[in-house]
Parts: sequence; structure tokens; C-alpha cells
Amino acid sequence: MNAALAVSSGDPSGIGPEIAIAGWLLRDKIEIPAFFLLADPHLIAVRAAHLGLDIRVEVTTPEAAASVFKRALPVVPLENQQIDRLGVPLAENAPATIEAIEQAVALTLSGRARAIVTCPIAKKPLYEAGFEFPGHTEFLAHLAGEHLGRAVTPVMMLAGPQLRAVPVTIHIALSKVPALLDTPTILRVARITALALKNQFGIANPRLAIAGLNPHAGEGGSMGKEDQIIIRPAVETLRAEGIDARGPLPADTMFHAAARATYDAAICMYHDQALIPAKTLGFDDCVNVTLGLPFVRTSPDHGTAFDIAGTGKARPDSLIAALRLADELGSHQAQQKRPAA
Repeated sequence: MNAALAVSSGDPSGIGPEIAIAGWLLRDKIEIPAFFLLADPHLIAVRAAHLGLDIRVEVTTPEAAASVFKRALPVVPLENQQIDRLGVPLAENAPATIEAIEQAVALTLSGRARAIVTCPIAKKPLYEAGFEFPGHTEFLAHLAGEHLGRAVTPVMMLAGPQLRAVPVTIHIALSKVPALLDTPTILRVARITALALKNQFGIANPRLAIAGLNPHAGEGGSMGKEDQIIIRPAVETLRAEGIDARGPLPADTMFHAAARATYDAAICMYHDQALIPAKTLGFDDCVNVTLGLPFVRTSPDHGTAFDIAGTGKARPDSLIAALRLADELGSHQAQQKRPAA
């Protein structure tokens, strides 16, 4: 329970290193759980100096990070060096970026870290270096699957103070959503979400609001059949399994305050249906959470921001929210695993 959080530094040409530095600098002003950064210590020191920040970087072990945190920014060094080229993503940095993610997973699975918080990565330099996964989440699922000896289905949640939203389909063209949406996929996403709400968020009886695909949830079939033939059977199955699920609901009336008070998470049919309300309600403190993994993983809900790297404009708000949520979810998960007295 006293283990620090593992923070992978992301693409070093982006804002990952500096939001980690900025977050650590606020530790005496606001409550921030202890974390250590998986990075090249030299790069972190150079980035801080570039920003005019007088900080102490201390190379440490995961076990000692919590005690180091108050006096210095704890950095667990990588074997691969990181090149500091502000705003210019480099394939040469891919080995260190990948190593940081792998180490964060290994340390968390072994109990040497409480949970993982990942700073943003850029896919192009990773692909140029031979990275074979579509993105961050798929790589984490692969590492989890290797540990468990079975395939893992990751589910993306955007979690903010006012809304938790989960898209069933994610990074695909809107025109392809109806063809790819099916009842088993909705069931899989909803079940993983309900289990995570119980085990990680500490909600004993999770309530799910299932959005329709079409306007007015299809208006009885006059605006599309998917709501009746794909989504409704999923909701009925979930209810038969004892999961408190409602839907399909018209998405245009799901996200006002009174509606949000009736559920713990919204299951949405496509990317923007989930992310637009989530980011509108909590742009600076919304957190990306990956459900379905055997460890807690959160991430700031923004990208590498190469255009402002090194300018001092990057705000650590979303990273701080990700740290706090990772700490909270890690505590709930540890309690679930604790043997009964």
C-alpha cells in the first residue's frame, strides 16, 4: 500500500517530462501521491534547467521513491538514453519510450509500484522503429496478456469529476461504426466496465446507462434499426445477469446533470459520443483509464503537444488528476485482493 506510482515519461520530445516536473513541484501546495518517473535522469535535469526550474533529481529505486519524493524528484533510470530534441519526435527515442512502459508494467505487476500513469507518446516515431502495436493501450494489453497467459481486452474510459464515459468503438471512421457494432462487443465492454466500477472504483452496485446509436435511440426503428436489434438485446442480457443497465437511451438527453446522477458510467457507441461530453465537462481534469487490465493504468487526457514543448506553457492538471485517480483505484484494487479476515 506504501508503494509509489510508476510514471512512464512518454515521448521525451513532447511535454511528458515537463508536466511530471511541474506536478512534482506542486507537491507542497496540493495533495499529490508519491510517484517516480521512469526516464533518463540527465534529460529530466536538462529539461528542468531549460525551463528555469531549480529542482533536485535523485536516481532511486522504486522501493525508495516514496521516501525520496518530498525532497527530490525520484527517477528510476532507463537503460536506454533519451535524446532531448524539443518538439521533434525521434525514432531514436523509441527504445527508451518502450522500455519505460515495459518497466512500469513489470514493476506494478510485481507490487513494486502501486499503479501506472503513462505520459503521452507519439506513434509515428515508434512505428519508424518497428513498433508493432496500434498504440499505447494495445501494447499494455499485450504485456498484460503475456503475464496472464491469455488474451486481454482493454476498454477505454474517460473519467472526470462529473462523468465517466466508455466508447464501445474507438478510433474508427464514423461511417464504419454501424457495421462493426454488435451485441457481443457491447456486452464485453459493459461487463468489463461494471467489474472495474466494482473492483477499482469501489462502487458496490454499478449503474450503466447505455446510449443508443441513432438520434432518439432510433425512434422506434424509424431512424435506424441498430438500437432495437443490436443494443436492446445487450441491455436485456446485462439485466438478466444482474447488472443494473438501462437503454438504449437517446444520447442527447443523457449528459445533463439530472441524468448523470442516475448512473455511474455511460456506455457510448462511438468515440465522439463519449469523448465530447467527457471533455466538455472536464477538459482539464479528465483522465484516460484503461479497464480490463490486471493493473491500474491512467493517463492524462491529452497528447504530446510537441508545439509547446519546452515553452513552459504545458499545464500539469490532467497528469495530477491521473495521479490522484491511479492512487485511488490502486487502493480500491488492493483492498479487493486483500484476504478476508
